[in-house]
Amino acid sequence: MFQPESEDGSSLPVFAAFSDLLGCVLGIFVMFFVWVVAFQVDLVGELERERAQRVSATDRLNELESALAGPLSQGLITFVDGTIGIRGSVLFDVNSAGLRAGGEGLLRELAQPLATYLGSHDEVLMVSGFTDDLPIRIGPQTQYRDNWELSVQRSVTVVRALIDAGVPEQSLFAAGFGKNHPVATNDTEPNRAKNRRVELAPVPRPLHTKAAGGSG
Repeated sequence: MFQPESEDGSSLPVFAAFSDLLGCVLGIFVMFFVWVVAFQVDLVGELERERAQRVSATDRLNELESALAGPLSQGLITFVDGTIGIRGSVLFDVNSAGLRAGGEGLLRELAQPLATYLGSHDEVLMVSGFTDDLPIRIGPQTQYRDNWELSVQRSVTVVRALIDAGVPEQSLFAAGFGKNHPVATNDTEPNRAKNRRVELAPVPRPLHTKAAGGSG
């Protein structure tokens, strides 16, 4: 049987070589075990942070929904997954971006809860305008070339009304989607009425705005 030799030429017992080999294997196993445990700890920590963020986001939305209880109970707005929906007929006449009296009053009622919410969270409010798929009726009183332009102007009108009612302008931005992204098929007038709408949705503040300290 082969026996390893020591530095002075004498033979070493075979079990000593196996002992060194087992020591190396054990060391590798211990290192691997420590790595697995550390990985699991990091994973558990990350899952806990994600869970806490989801709970926090849910609490924030519940807080906003509670603040909007009045308009919600009156059926003037909807609140689904954090997005406030307002029917176009509540805010505007057909082919118009001028606020109706009731629409202006509603936006004033929404302004304070929205300003409070946005002031305590690192978010901004995206105001989106949508139309049905019917072409704009061209005529002497028509100011807009198409649904794109009408939807953009309506969202800008809502933004300006909210600013006038006390929502900081750096916490708002406007977007228009025209006939795109309908919530119902445009095959009946009730369905088209659903698509003529404005949506208000809190979204994360843009990174460049954060870096600039919130300045525009």
